[in-house]
Amino acid sequence: MGSRKTNTANARKEAMKTTYVAKLSNCPTSPRKMNLVAELIRGVDVYKALNILHFSSKHAAKRMEKLLRSAIANFEAKSGERAEDAGLFVSEVRVDGAPILKRFRPAPQGRAYRIRKRSNHIILAVNKRMEDGANEAVAQGEELLEEPQVQDAEVVETTDTTTEE
Repeated sequence: MGSRKTNTANARKEAMKTTYVAKLSNCPTSPRKMNLVAELIRGVDVYKALNILHFSSKHAAKRMEKLLRSAIANFEAKSGERAEDAGLFVSEVRVDGAPILKRFRPAPQGRAYRIRKRSNHIILAVNKRMEDGANEAVAQGEELLEEPQVQDAEVVETTDTTTEE
């Protein structure tokens, strides 16, 4: 392996030491329905996300809640800290399509309709919350840049001459 690949692989391994992941493969729910649930918890504090999922009426929320609990347990096992003290948030939820089971349903006049039973793979990652919004920039792959300081500007009064009284 070349030095560039080695360096990027090492950087990826270092980043994974602070990211805590749980995966669910071949979940028998359509990706479209599961993505609606995933949108509810992206970027939210983990305990708020658990409440959202617990009281959601969607069927897919039960599986997502169990996966989030697994990610929290992975954090506690990997870091040795308590999740309540760490300030965790859901940094990434990725829902990908999985193999589709193809079935046939009888139809009128000797025909058959195709039924596609969809499934999905889910990857859920939790991370510690950093100060100054650093996590959002890291999640998007951006570098943190300092904002330019704004100098005190001189206020100029203007009069409106468009309306005559």
